[in-house]
Amino acid sequence: MAYYLGIDGGGSKTSCAVGDDASLLTTVTTGPSNITRVGESRAREALQQGIREACAAAEITPRQLERACIGAAGAGREEIAGIVRKIAAEIIPGDIKVVGDMEIAMAAAFGEGPGVIVIAGTGSIAHGRNAQGKTARAGGWGFAISDEGSAHWIGRTVVSNLLRVIDETHDQKEGDQAAAESFALYYKLKAAWNIRSLDEFARTANSTPDFAALFPAILSVAEAGDGPAQSVLTQAGRELARLAGIVARRLFAESDTSAAVPQAMVGGVFRYSRHVREVFCDAVRKLDPRIEVNPNVVEPIVGALQIARKCGRLV
Repeated sequence: MAYYLGIDGGGSKTSCAVGDDASLLTTVTTGPSNITRVGESRAREALQQGIREACAAAEITPRQLERACIGAAGAGREEIAGIVRKIAAEIIPGDIKVVGDMEIAMAAAFGEGPGVIVIAGTGSIAHGRNAQGKTARAGGWGFAISDEGSAHWIGRTVVSNLLRVIDETHDQKEGDQAAAESFALYYKLKAAWNIRSLDEFARTANSTPDFAALFPAILSVAEAGDGPAQSVLTQAGRELARLAGIVARRLFAESDTSAAVPQAMVGGVFRYSRHVREVFCDAVRKLDPRIEVNPNVVEPIVGALQIARKCGRLV
C-alpha cells in the first residue's frame, strides 16, 4: 500500500492530509508555517508536528510516505522552497515536492484545466490559467503594500478606520450611535489582541502586529450589525473581485463571449464570511458575465494530495 502526504502551509494554520491511492485517510491542523511571516523555527515546529500527527492518525509512520507535496506561500522563490523541503526531509525519507500555494489551489479547483482562483486567507492573490496553458496573477505583493481583501488587510483597514472614528467621537456620549459602534468594536479588538489601553492598542497597531488575528472579532461584530465592520467586508469582496477581473481579462479574450470562465474561491475569508462571498460573486459577474463562480470554497489540501499521488519521481 502506497501512502501520500499533502500539506497546505499558510500564515494562520497548516493543514496536513494523508491518503492512499484511492482515499483520504486523515487530515490534521497545526499552527502557521509561512516562513516569511513566522520564521523558520515556528514553521519547522508546525510542519513537523502536522506530519507526525497526520501519520499517527492514519496509523503509519512518516517513513512509510512514498511522496509528499507541500504547498506554501512564497515557494516560487527557491530560497523559501529549499527551506521548506529541508524541514520536511528531516522526518520524511520519501520524495518531496514544494510548490506555491496557488498551484495546489488550482489543482483542487480545476485539476489541469483552465480557470481563475482567488485566494483570501491571511494574504490574498488571484491566479489563473487558460486552455493554452498561459498563466497570470494579480495582487499578492505582500502584506505591507498589497494583499487586498485578505484577513490581514481587513484587520488593518478596520483598525485604521476605527482610530479615525474614535478621534471624531471621543467627546460624544456613549448613547450616540457612531460612538457606541466605535467603542463596541474597539473593545472587541482590544480583547483579541489582549491589550488594555488605547495607547497600547495604537502602539501594537504600529509594531508589525498580527492584523489577521482580528478577523474573527471583526466578523462577529459585522454579523451583529456593526456598520463600519460590514463596510470593510464589502470593500474586501470588491477588492478581491477586482483581482479576479484582472486575471480573467489577461487570460480569456474579451471577444470570445461564448466561453465560460470558471472561477473558484479559496481561503478563510471566503470560508467564514458569507458577506464577502456574496459581494465577491455579485461583483465578478458584473465585471465579466462569462465568469461562473463555484459557490463552494475550495480546499487546497485536496490539490496537494492530488499532486502527491500523480507525480512520479519528485525533487
